Amino acid sequence: MARWSGDHPWRAIVGWLLFVVVCATAGGLVTGRQAEAIDQATGDEKTAISILNEANFPDPPKESVLITARDGRLDTGRATAAAKSISDRMRKESEVDSVGAPVTAKDRQAVLVPVVMKGEIKGADKRVPSLLAATDQVQRDFPELRVEEVGSASIKKAMSDLAMKDLTRAELFSLPVTLIILVFCFGSLIAAGVPVLLAMSSVGAAMGLSALASHLVPSTGTLSSMILLIGMAVGVDYALFYLRRDREERAKGLSHYDAVAVAAATSGHTVVVSGIAVIVSMAGLFLAGSATFSSMAIGSILVVACAVLGSLTVLPALLIKLGDWVDRPRIPLLWRLSRPGKPGQGRFWPTVLRPSLQRPVRTLAVSVAALGVLALPAADMYLKQPGQSDMPHSVPAFQALDRLNKTFPANGDAATHLVAVRGKPGGESRLKAAVAELVRKASADKRFAQDVRPEVRSAKDGRIALVSFVVSGRSDSPQATETLQLLRNELLPATVGSVSGVDYGVTGDTAGEVGFRDQVNGALPLVIAFVLAFTFIVMLISFRSVVIGLTTIALNLLSVGAAYGVLVLVFQYGWGASLLGFTPNGGVTTWLPMMLFVILFGLSMDYHVFVVSRIKEARDRGLSTRDAIAEGITGSAGVVTSAAVVMVAVFAIFGTLSTLDLKQMGVGLASAILIDATVIRAVVLPAAMTALGEWNWWVPRPFRREPRPAESPTVRLTRASVM
Repeated sequence: MARWSGDHPWRAIVGWLLFVVVCATAGGLVTGRQAEAIDQATGDEKTAISILNEANFPDPPKESVLITARDGRLDTGRATAAAKSISDRMRKESEVDSVGAPVTAKDRQAVLVPVVMKGEIKGADKRVPSLLAATDQVQRDFPELRVEEVGSASIKKAMSDLAMKDLTRAELFSLPVTLIILVFCFGSLIAAGVPVLLAMSSVGAAMGLSALASHLVPSTGTLSSMILLIGMAVGVDYALFYLRRDREERAKGLSHYDAVAVAAATSGHTVVVSGIAVIVSMAGLFLAGSATFSSMAIGSILVVACAVLGSLTVLPALLIKLGDWVDRPRIPLLWRLSRPGKPGQGRFWPTVLRPSLQRPVRTLAVSVAALGVLALPAADMYLKQPGQSDMPHSVPAFQALDRLNKTFPANGDAATHLVAVRGKPGGESRLKAAVAELVRKASADKRFAQDVRPEVRSAKDGRIALVSFVVSGRSDSPQATETLQLLRNELLPATVGSVSGVDYGVTGDTAGEVGFRDQVNGALPLVIAFVLAFTFIVMLISFRSVVIGLTTIALNLLSVGAAYGVLVLVFQYGWGASLLGFTPNGGVTTWLPMMLFVILFGLSMDYHVFVVSRIKEARDRGLSTRDAIAEGITGSAGVVTSAAVVMVAVFAIFGTLSTLDLKQMGVGLASAILIDATVIRAVVLPAAMTALGEWNWWVPRPFRREPRPAESPTVRLTRASVM
């Protein structure tokens, strides 16, 4: 494919542009399908949601307007006037169904005005702005008071706005940061712009394709961030491999056309192998059986596939058409520093390699031990899904939620278990009695809220009942988990479970988090086994060496273990929390360990395949294993370092975002790539390969093939093809 693109550059360039435009346009014309609650539910929670969907109980979105004093004690007269004003304004809003009577807190320091919106909860965040505007107007009329609106719709709107702000911020900073690094890497503006163009066009095409793919696998809120994150990383890396090899071959005296051909035959092969490895790793997420992981897998696979396709088509075509212009305009000092010399030229990398080459066993033991110590905290990892309380408190909606929780706990984020029960026709009376017994037993347990009675709603035919149990604690509190297990293991089986033909389940925030955590813990061993097995197969096919396949797995596991240790130290133990601007919640985001594992296994293959390919090239030319390692590492060090700096910078930007899950992902990926590209590739890999010697190239007899004479990868491109 790269050969065809080199022979027909204009066709390749126009074809790629058409591909990107068609994908982006199709994605814009098609409304993506978002994952719903039932898509992400597991176990009996899926049963509960199915029952609720069948019953179609009215569940209108509810908002609360909280009135408190800015300083000192609340002026009840002014608070009453503010409550009347907000009630009058809300009743005039077309999106409001009803406004309840104002409620005064027990300590008389807060007044709450309950508001019920029209329609369903779904899409309420798009209809709530008019209510928020009314609240803002009352706030301006009563400046001495604090008048705030909080509820399901306003909180969701605040979270959506925050996510959009974060994504915009990541896009805004990732591009200039990447360009600056690439300018330092290449010393010329056009060469720096080519990788960014490939990455961004791949991201744009993948965004459009993901909208189409969402009708097969529904998308989640993290899909866009995942496509941008992975797309910028691999797109820049793949182009970087090409450009640096092209420059290196031209420095050896090859013509521009032959240099591109060599880059296509060598770096192009590396890109294909690396892309396959990333895609295979990401495909392991489908085994989790979760809409969240499946959505992330689809997005990552699409953007990697687009980046690989672009690397094999438009990239070599662009290099052919640009010719020597790819190195212009030059930045004088940076250009001289970035010009390629002979592999291994300079003292830094040979000095770094010396311990690994001269004392490989000792160096390997020390480095592996150090990484093992860094990975030790991972044994204490606790998975926890971030909740509303973990959102940045600089956002007004979450500040209001905190005050609502203090003054009116039952109206705040107190955990609520929703028990859905469905009986068979003719058993309505037995079902009603069983539900009453369930309510009686739960009410006697002090772990449930004693000041809020369980609410029971029944369908018209009496076959379906919904019971709401409020807990004395948030959804992530021990009480919430304990009462959930109490309902599932004791109360429900002993009451409604004893009625023949009854289906039941529990849903709610706590049930969702516990179910998701159990799903991740159950699927993680299967995903790990899948990724390890197929990584080994890809490396075995690519390098025809069992030992290199096993070494690859061992090194990647070291990287992942160290990254897990960093995550626990920072986000669970709180090391450096003030520096990163967050409050530790005592856990690591539930989906992150599995996601981090497959991403790191995929992305680390970029460097590993590139470095090992250079080592194998040198050995195939007749060098000894030790000399081949030295040449391969020093010859690829500049490329690996540049690619790693770009990746770490892009991931670090995500580490500065507001939401805790994306912050954890950014820090985890940045630290892992940093460890992988430095300690692993520059110390552990050469030490391990030097210690193994000729065993690196061992392959079982049935898989051996007769060695062929080494030949140049140069594939001549005719001058006519670039005219």
